[in-house]
Amino acid sequence: MTGIAPFSIGRLPRIVFGAGVSAGIAKETRAFGARALVVTGRRSFRESPRWADFEEGCRQAGLEIETMTVEDEPSPELIDEAVARFCPAGIAAVVGIGGGSALDAAKAIAGLVVPGNSVMDHLEGVGRGVPYEGPALPFIAVPTTAGTGSEATKNAVLSRRGPKGFKKSFRDEQLMARVALVDPALLIGCPAAQIAANGMDALTQLLESYVSPRANPMTDTLAWSGMQAFRKGFFAAWERAGSTDSAACMGRSCAAYASLMSGITLAQTGLGVVHGLASPLGAFLPIAHGIACGTLLAVATEINIRALRLRDPGGPALAKYAEAGRLLSGRDDLEPQHTLDLLVETLFEWGERLQIPSLGALGMSRADVSRVVGASGGTSMKTNPVMLGNDEIAEILERRL
Repeated sequence: MTGIAPFSIGRLPRIVFGAGVSAGIAKETRAFGARALVVTGRRSFRESPRWADFEEGCRQAGLEIETMTVEDEPSPELIDEAVARFCPAGIAAVVGIGGGSALDAAKAIAGLVVPGNSVMDHLEGVGRGVPYEGPALPFIAVPTTAGTGSEATKNAVLSRRGPKGFKKSFRDEQLMARVALVDPALLIGCPAAQIAANGMDALTQLLESYVSPRANPMTDTLAWSGMQAFRKGFFAAWERAGSTDSAACMGRSCAAYASLMSGITLAQTGLGVVHGLASPLGAFLPIAHGIACGTLLAVATEINIRALRLRDPGGPALAKYAEAGRLLSGRDDLEPQHTLDLLVETLFEWGERLQIPSLGALGMSRADVSRVVGASGGTSMKTNPVMLGNDEIAEILERRL
């Protein structure tokens, strides 16, 4: 009799989910000490009425704060400068409030403020290969977007843009947030274009986690529930961005939940070819991560399915793609071979509906293809459900020029 295959689940934060839970940031942080560093994005939270409420909460809780803002994807230089600045400041905890960039920066700073060394000692693939020993300060994650799932991952993604650029992770279980406060109400300030990009990132992470060779029954259940939530509410969140009516609130709740599940599952299973390509695209060209995922997802899924039909037609990944096709299309009355095609059609239709631009419109040319393909062999490629050749990877990019 065949049972459930062995699997392991890495550390997760204590998760507090629901509209209004961000009111507890100061209280949650004060539990770790009397002085905290608060890392935010450029505008959305700092310029909202919630910032004054947060400061009042800090006063009531007896919490002193230092602050810094992150205006773009964080670089190793930004992290090292922050560590040097705050290392002697007696910081007891680090709070990240914002999108993936703010959370990743806060996560990396929390990991290095105590040891005080450079993040380049530990950055995967481009660093010095020094094992991270910690200790990391407690990190409290408060996402204000719904896409990266960084509140539930153990890696901080750092970038250096340009011809010799990179997008790599500082990764360790000690970097995992102690507490994740996921408040869908914080998404009210997100413009529709940002909701679209973030949502496609979350959907990509859910689908890539679901078909990953490292998936297990627990991650399958979480990824499936995330895709269900995405299907139910994402378009309401996008279409009614800024609204406070019941449909918009339901949509934001579903979008925030889908993003959270995508972070939990990717941290356990790895990702796939879309993220393998999104990293060099974001390093070499000024292409936002969510847009890269959104523009590649349909064609990458199509090429993965084509390769699986040829090389592993009886394997689990093809069956999972068919299941996802039934769920995301809303059609459960078709045979698997038809739902595979319907999945691809649905993803293309959604990309067009959301007006996700092509790579060509984002500044990429055919001359960039070989360089991006050559730099795509990172961690994510190792968990794609099928090994793709360089010609197949190049086809993904060429079809989106």
